[in-house]
Amino acid sequence: MTQGYYKILSNAEIAPDTWEMELAGDTSSLRNPGQFINIALEGLYLRRPISVCHYEDGRLTIIYKVVGKGTRQLSEMAPGQQLDVLCGLGNGFDVEAARGRKAAVIGGGAGVPPMYDTARRLIAAGCDVTAILGFATKNAAFYIDEFKALGARVLVTTDDGSMGIHGFVTDALAQTDCDYFFACGPQPMLRSLHCTGIPGQLSFEERMGCGFGACMGCTCHTLVGARRVCQDGPVFLTSEVTFDVQ
Repeated sequence: MTQGYYKILSNAEIAPDTWEMELAGDTSSLRNPGQFINIALEGLYLRRPISVCHYEDGRLTIIYKVVGKGTRQLSEMAPGQQLDVLCGLGNGFDVEAARGRKAAVIGGGAGVPPMYDTARRLIAAGCDVTAILGFATKNAAFYIDEFKALGARVLVTTDDGSMGIHGFVTDALAQTDCDYFFACGPQPMLRSLHCTGIPGQLSFEERMGCGFGACMGCTCHTLVGARRVCQDGPVFLTSEVTFDVQ
């Protein structure tokens, strides 16, 4: 983990209430797709955790939805301003686990961004990749062309049938021959994917207090007990998590 000030290079709305921001700063602590950053915002006590969509040396891209005071403040910031950022948090996805397999990268809404770099890494490793992107409606969809440009086969699902497959990401997954998956999204989506029995890796979206394991505020249930999403995750194997505990 590193901490520092990152300069905003761009900040633009790419779908209703969905923004893409590019930052310049230290990316040395980023190792895997699916890691996240934690942003301090003026006047707000808790940092805001946001997954990394893409990174390269000295630059990173995040995509976030405006859902509250913190993300609204973030959307109002302009290029040239700086953000206090904790970078390189979480474990991220292990793309080596899918080497030689037919892999699906599955994102639901705000869970789509970390799947972009995951797909890019998998394709670079020679994997056959299908990207399954789930949205509520056609208007909420984003990054479809970007996934296609990577060389992934792209399937889109919408809750209302306004675009692609009318249904959920599990409906799209059933139309593929993928034998391994990587996923990020709301817990009901992860639960449904877990129930398919296909092996894979699940990235949990949880409210986080500190972002590095000190407050114990974010947990998920595993076969060996509760584990911290921010420190032990956010990515867990399907074989180690359980959704039986209420």
